[in-house]
Amino acid sequence: METVAIDEINASESLKDLDAIRVKYIGKKGKLTDISKVMRHLSNEERPQLGQAMNQFKDNFNTALEAHKEKLEEQALAEKLASEKIDVTLPGKQPLRGSRHIITQIMEEIEDLFIGMGYQVIEGPEVETDSYNFEKMNLPKNHPARDMQDTFYIDEETLLRTHTSPVQARTMEEHDFEKDGPLKMISPGKVFRRDTDDATHSHQFHQIEGLVVDKNITLADLKGTLLQFVQALFGEDREIRLRPSYFPFTEPSVEVDVSCFKCGGEGCNVCKQTGWIEILGSGVVHPDVLEMSGIDSTQYSGFAFGLGQERVAMLKYNIDDIRHFYQNDLRFLSQFRGGDN
Repeated sequence: METVAIDEINASESLKDLDAIRVKYIGKKGKLTDISKVMRHLSNEERPQLGQAMNQFKDNFNTALEAHKEKLEEQALAEKLASEKIDVTLPGKQPLRGSRHIITQIMEEIEDLFIGMGYQVIEGPEVETDSYNFEKMNLPKNHPARDMQDTFYIDEETLLRTHTSPVQARTMEEHDFEKDGPLKMISPGKVFRRDTDDATHSHQFHQIEGLVVDKNITLADLKGTLLQFVQALFGEDREIRLRPSYFPFTEPSVEVDVSCFKCGGEGCNVCKQTGWIEILGSGVVHPDVLEMSGIDSTQYSGFAFGLGQERVAMLKYNIDDIRHFYQNDLRFLSQFRGGDN
């Protein structure tokens, strides 16, 4: 039996077959157990001889079993290594890297520019009162100009701000000209209007509004500031044009156009053959706005301007639909890899 058992061990080709042989011969119901059952029928002289033979068989069986098991394990490991080998010379997979949203990039670019010009960056609440959002901006109740800023009202006196101008009013109220000197600030942030969502409008968008208040501030100061801003953002060969306009909180008020950066002012489809592209609204701060914030308009004057980051991004990168900014489409966002984290 020993020779047959060891031959079966050596002929087995898998660990599963090898374990079946072990059970067959030395398991609880194996052949060795069957042989031991005849022990009680033997004489006292024959029992030790059978016991010695059984122990010898078990020792030889286990030795052969372990030797062949080790051989099969080495063989299985070699086959696994061969089937799962890795070519370490292949280039690794590059992890996906996130980046700042294009609107954030534009906002930070504008902020950096104005910080370099000595401006403060001041933020304020997105839920505002009617007083700060409209009345302190020279827009009393029932003023027709409110129709230009269709508004989300929470109640009669509370609303989602329609522009970041309330931050300017709050800052002017707190500013101490004797202690702090001239007021130079920009106020970036989200604003909300009940606009119809289409290619150029959204119910939520971003604004950056700027304000300078000091003695003897004029429209010339505004033009020089905006020219520097436009040339830094769109190129040093850009020019600006001021067109008379109307805003309740400035007087005089002007729309600011920039010379077309595609055709250089020659006229093309981007500028609608005019050579100019409207970029922002601005003007000299209305005396009533200064007075409502506790500033003596006979001693101080200022200028203000406001622009939308989405519009700047659409013009700078030739983006045709404002809704792209909010749809979280990686095919769109991955085209703007500036500001990597």
